[in-house]
Amino acid sequence: MTTPQEELLPATRRALTHRIAVAQAEGRTPSLVAAVVRGGRTVWHGARTSVDGHGPDENVQYRIGSITKTFTAVLVLRLRDEGLLDLGDPLEKHLPGTGVGEATIAELLAHSGGLAAESPAPWWERTPGSMRPELADVLGERPLLHPVGRRHHYSNPGYTLLGALVERLRGAPWEEVLQREVLDPLGLERTATRPSAPHAGGWAVHPWADVMLAEPAEDLGRMAPAGQLWSTTGDLARFAVFLTQGDDKVLGVETVREMRTPAAPVEAADVVDGAAYGLGLQVQSQGGRLLVGHSGSLPGFLANLTIGVEDDVAAVVLTNCTSGPLLAGVGADLVRIVAEAEPRIPEPWRPLREVDSSVLELAGQWYWGTHAFALRLTSDGGVSLGPLSGQGRRSRFRPNGDGGWTGLEGYYAGESLRAVRRPDGTVSHLDLGSFVFTRQPYEEGTAVPGGVDPEGWRGIG
Repeated sequence: MTTPQEELLPATRRALTHRIAVAQAEGRTPSLVAAVVRGGRTVWHGARTSVDGHGPDENVQYRIGSITKTFTAVLVLRLRDEGLLDLGDPLEKHLPGTGVGEATIAELLAHSGGLAAESPAPWWERTPGSMRPELADVLGERPLLHPVGRRHHYSNPGYTLLGALVERLRGAPWEEVLQREVLDPLGLERTATRPSAPHAGGWAVHPWADVMLAEPAEDLGRMAPAGQLWSTTGDLARFAVFLTQGDDKVLGVETVREMRTPAAPVEAADVVDGAAYGLGLQVQSQGGRLLVGHSGSLPGFLANLTIGVEDDVAAVVLTNCTSGPLLAGVGADLVRIVAEAEPRIPEPWRPLREVDSSVLELAGQWYWGTHAFALRLTSDGGVSLGPLSGQGRRSRFRPNGDGGWTGLEGYYAGESLRAVRRPDGTVSHLDLGSFVFTRQPYEEGTAVPGGVDPEGWRGIG
């Protein structure tokens, strides 16, 4: 997967190196390793370290913390795609007796199930998982802090439940299912629940002195689906490609697109910050750029995976300190540096191989009342409808096979679009979820609800 670093311009490579050098130095971390992916391949790798003469490469393992949740979400969505569950199912249907069974699978994936953020004391990240052998030990006596489905509240126990759900429906431990269904098919040979050489040690750096303290690396037990994994920049680069393009051996492209779609209610502060959460993926708007991915942390380690889908650029950043550099910002900067210095070159325009004349005649300008819209044929066999200028409701539509279409996004997601024809076969208007679109604003003789004033358009006399 790795290609020569010369694929990026020297100035771009230097800017990337400078960014991680600043992060390592100012963040005071023992080591920091990063990779950039473009066009489905790793095009840059960089490392900074406090050890002279040695720098970690793309095969050195670091603990990735909550990026593990994205892997667990992939397993759950595989179950959905196979028809073994529905995202709207309450947990109780498949995993009874937890005490929080009213939360749906989707709500757990999106951290909107109302569960507490952490398991009961003692601090689960720094104590053996054997102290919490049962789900009841993870959930505690007060597992629900908020009404189910009402707000986004990040929950590690929620992903423990999803891991248990996977085990129940697959009849095998979460770790085995992950290996068989995700890690092996994607070729992630250096991603595992336990480290193997070469791997970094985790450190805490004193906030007021340049000295370090070794951190424990506990096995999280039942909490493993929320944060157990170790991985490398090489493997996470491959995982980033999968989250962008899909892989039919694991999840198709439409399902990974669904993972990247916001799925949880947001707080007022999140609206201001441009932050949301999908199905196992964080979603962020930054500098006009939509970024998806996940961050992770455990004592001794920080990790970040950031994907600029529209720019076709992804970044992985791993480091071995408990706190220090803000890796989400570093990852976003690495994506920005490449996207701005070497913008994505679009694929050549090509005409459609074939076109249905009954669809082609619908292309062009339409009016919803006095709002001007344009309907266009898309290269994937669907259509798109959006305002001719400015902001407004827009969506792509997929064909249903019966001459109509279903909306894929935004206000019109799931809504039905169809062309209404007169007895002679000519098009009268478009019907979009009961809204009438006509070729002329309030066109006389069409089925505009309420009718059209017979005196027509006029000025002020």
